[in-house]
Amino acid sequence: MLIKTTFRSAAILALVALLCTALSIGVFLLTKTRIENEKITQQRQQLDQVIPSDYADNALLSSCVIPDQQRYPSLQEIYIAQKQGKTTAYAIKAVTNQGYSGRIEVLIGISVDGEILGVRVLQHNETPGLGDKIETTKSDWIYAFNRQQFRLENESQWAVKKDGGKFDQFAGATITPRAVVNAVKQTALAVVNDFRHTPVTQFSHCP
Repeated sequence: MLIKTTFRSAAILALVALLCTALSIGVFLLTKTRIENEKITQQRQQLDQVIPSDYADNALLSSCVIPDQQRYPSLQEIYIAQKQGKTTAYAIKAVTNQGYSGRIEVLIGISVDGEILGVRVLQHNETPGLGDKIETTKSDWIYAFNRQQFRLENESQWAVKKDGGKFDQFAGATITPRAVVNAVKQTALAVVNDFRHTPVTQFSHCP
């Protein structure tokens, strides 16, 4: 009798475990597509903020390549904007660890001749009320990059004013804007100095 009761309890527990597993798998499958679609929508919106529509007639998301990490350790992904088959600009995801609280991830839109089309901060851990002014919801500081032309001759201007450059720093917070300006400068330098001679289409496609 005891063996029978034990067997019945074990069977019930196994059935409950099976149902819970099936339910979890079902929820995962139902939400997986939605989560992926929301991620794709968010990525498209971010790219649209740094690459004007008149610069591209291709599908930016499917143009993603990964640069040589040994040569460009701060550049994570490059989206290639093309118009009628000709490359016009890049949307480049770059990271810097020079922020006050460490890592800052930025998305930089830049034309092939070095004109900044837009910059957005994707992730950061900077101090609320100070360093977080790099967000568009906190201030309009990031828009100062728009339509700025980077050239090798004016590289020294790509710094905060405290360092002799042309970009404002924040009152009581110089480290954060300095990190963002440097990230944009290093990215622009790669485009102007290297990408003209090393086509990014040679890089590996994003997984």
